[in-house]
Amino acid sequence: MNPELGFLGDLLILFGLGVAVVLIMNRIGLPPIVGFLLTGVLCGPYGFGLISNVHDVESLAEIGVVLLLFTVGIEFSLQQLVRMRTFLLLGGGLQVSITLGATFLLARLAGQPWTVSVFLGMLVALSSTAIVLRLFTDRGEIDTPQGQATIGILIFQDLCIVPMVLLTPFLGGESSSLTSIAIIVVKILLFAAAAVLAARYVFPWLLHQVVRTRKREVFLLAIIMLCLGTAWVSAKIGLSLALGAFIAGLVISESDYSHQALGEILPLREVFNSLFFLSIGMLFNVRTVLESPLLVIGVFATVILVKSVVGIGVCFGMGQSLRVSIVAGMALAQIGEFSFVLSKVGLAGGLLDERLNQLFLAVAVGTMAASPALIALGPRLAALLESRLPARLTTGRRLLPSLEGQRHTSLDDHVIIVGYGLNGRNLARVLGRSSIPFAVIEMNPDAVRSERKRGRSIIYGDATRPEILEHAGILRARVLVIAISDAAATRSAVALARRLNGRAHIIVRSRYLYEMEPLVALGTNEVISEEYETSIEIFSRVLHRYLVPRDKIETMIGDVRSDGYQAFRSVADTYGSAEALGQFVTGLAVEVYRAETGSELEGKTLGESRIREKGGATVVAIQREAGEVIANPAVTDVIRPGDSVVLLGRPEQLAAAAWLFRVPEMDTAHETQRRTVSGQVEPARLT
Repeated sequence: MNPELGFLGDLLILFGLGVAVVLIMNRIGLPPIVGFLLTGVLCGPYGFGLISNVHDVESLAEIGVVLLLFTVGIEFSLQQLVRMRTFLLLGGGLQVSITLGATFLLARLAGQPWTVSVFLGMLVALSSTAIVLRLFTDRGEIDTPQGQATIGILIFQDLCIVPMVLLTPFLGGESSSLTSIAIIVVKILLFAAAAVLAARYVFPWLLHQVVRTRKREVFLLAIIMLCLGTAWVSAKIGLSLALGAFIAGLVISESDYSHQALGEILPLREVFNSLFFLSIGMLFNVRTVLESPLLVIGVFATVILVKSVVGIGVCFGMGQSLRVSIVAGMALAQIGEFSFVLSKVGLAGGLLDERLNQLFLAVAVGTMAASPALIALGPRLAALLESRLPARLTTGRRLLPSLEGQRHTSLDDHVIIVGYGLNGRNLARVLGRSSIPFAVIEMNPDAVRSERKRGRSIIYGDATRPEILEHAGILRARVLVIAISDAAATRSAVALARRLNGRAHIIVRSRYLYEMEPLVALGTNEVISEEYETSIEIFSRVLHRYLVPRDKIETMIGDVRSDGYQAFRSVADTYGSAEALGQFVTGLAVEVYRAETGSELEGKTLGESRIREKGGATVVAIQREAGEVIANPAVTDVIRPGDSVVLLGRPEQLAAAAWLFRVPEMDTAHETQRRTVSGQVEPARLT
C-alpha cells in the first residue's frame, strides 16, 4: 500500500473516531481533551491497534506542542504581569512550589530518587488551562473573583513550563556543572536579545509588508513561518522547541497584529493539539489500571486532595474569601496538558520508566475527567462550610484586580465600527464629537498605524474571527456597525456577533437591495442599502430642483422607504415594542426629533403641545439630555430644550410633526425665501 495513503487512513480513523467519542463526552459533560485521550487509547497499540504508524502521528503532535506554546506567548503580556503581579507571582509561585514540595516528599516516602521526585512534583504542579477556561466560560464565571484567581495562577503555571522543560535534561543526568548551566543561560540571554531586536526592527516591518497585501493566506503563512522558524533556531542552538515557540509568541504579542495572528493560528492549534492528546492516549496501556487498580485510585485521590488543599490554602492566604478559595482550589485539582509535554521530555531523559509513565498517564486522564464534577462540587462545599464557620473566617480581606483588560478593550456600552473607509471615518468623527465611546476594527495596516498615533481605539483584524470581536468588546457593546464591501464577510460577521451578543443592535451597510434579506435573517437590526438610498437621494434632489416643498419631499421619502423596506424591517431594540408594531401594522414608523431651543414645544407639557392633534403622531418616549429616559410619558411631562422625543406614526404624520421641534423663525424665513424666488433665479442656489 502507498505509505501516504496508509497515513491518510490513520488520520481518518483518528479524526472519525475522535469526533464520535468527543460527542459522547460532550453529552455526559466531559471536556474534549478527555475524548481525544480516550480515542488514542482505543486506536493505539495497547487498544485495538487501529493505527499502523504511531511515529508519524507523534511528529505532527510535536507541531501541536509548538503552536500551543506559541499561543501562550501571544496571550501573555507585561501588562498582565503588572496588573496581577502580587497574586500572579506570589500566589502562583506558592501554588507551584508548595505542590511541587508536597509531591516531592510523598514520592521520596514511596522510595523514588530525588531527581524523579522533583520531576514528579513538576508534573503534578501544573493544571489544565484549556479545561478550566472552557468550564468557567460555560458556567459564565470567567470574570468572577474565583475565575480571576484561578486564571492568575494558571498564567504563572503556563510560564513555568519553559524553565521546567529546560531543567528536565539536567535532572535526567546530563552534565549539570556550573559551566554547562552558565552556557545554557548565556544562550537563552543571547537568544532573547536577538528576539527583542527582531521584535523591534525586523518582525514589525515584515508583518506590515505582509498585511499590506490584504491576503489572509499570506498572513497565516508568515505567522507560521515566524513561529516554526524561531522554534527551529532555538532547537539548533541547543535550546528547546518550546522555548523558541514561546519567545516567538511574545514577539508577536507586542505587535499591532497579535489579535489577528491569534485568531488565524487557533484553528490550526486545535487540530494539531488534538493529535497531541491522541498520541498521548496511544501511549497509555489500560492494563496498568487493571493490574493495579488500588494504586491508581490511591494516587488519583492523593493528587486531587493535595492540589485542592494547596490551591484553597494559597487563595485563602492571599486574602480571598472561603468561597472563592474553595472554587479556585477545586478548579486547579487536575493535571494539565503541559504536564504531558513535560512527561515526554522526562521519558526521553530517563526520569520516567514505562511503569511510572503509565501510572502518570492513568492519573492525569482521571483527574481531567473529574474536573467538571470537582468544579461543580466547589460551591456546594463552600456553602456547607460557610454555614458552619464564623463570618470572620469566611470573608475575604482583599479584592483581586481584574484581568478583564488583558484580552479585551476596556470600553463599555460602546459602538464597534467594522471598516474604516468613508462611512466608518465619518461615523467615528461624529461619535467622537458626541462623546460616545467606540472601537474600530480595520484590515488596512496603514490606517491602523496612523489612527493609533492619533489615539484612536483601533484594532487590526478580521471581524469574522471571534477573537477580534471579543477584543473589541462585543460582549459589552450596545451597537455594531458593519461598513465593509465584502458581502460574504459581512454575513459571517453578523452571524458571529449575534451569537456572541444577542442584545447588540447591529447596523449593516450593503451595496444592493437583494443582500438585505439574508442579513436580516442572520440577526441584523437595520440594513442600509446603498442602491436604495442612492435612488432616494437622486429623486429628492430632482424634486428639490423643481421647488417641491421640503415637507412633501420628506413625505415621499417616507412612503418610498416604508414600501421598499417593509419586507426587510426588523425589530429595533432602541425603540422597543413601538418599533415592533411596524412589523405587523403596515405603514407605521418610528422617528426621533430633538426639541430645539426656541421651538414651539419648548417648556410645554405633552398635553399643552397637542402634538397628536397637530400632526397625528404619538409620543412614546422622551430622552433628556442627561440620559434619563421617560417611557410612555404622561400628559403632564414637560418637553425641555435638547430633549429627544420618540414619535410613532405614519411617515406623513411624522413629517407633519417635524416643524413643531424647530425654531419658528427659521422655518418662516425658509418658506418666505421659497415663495419669493423668481423664475430668473437658478434653483441650484436653493440647495
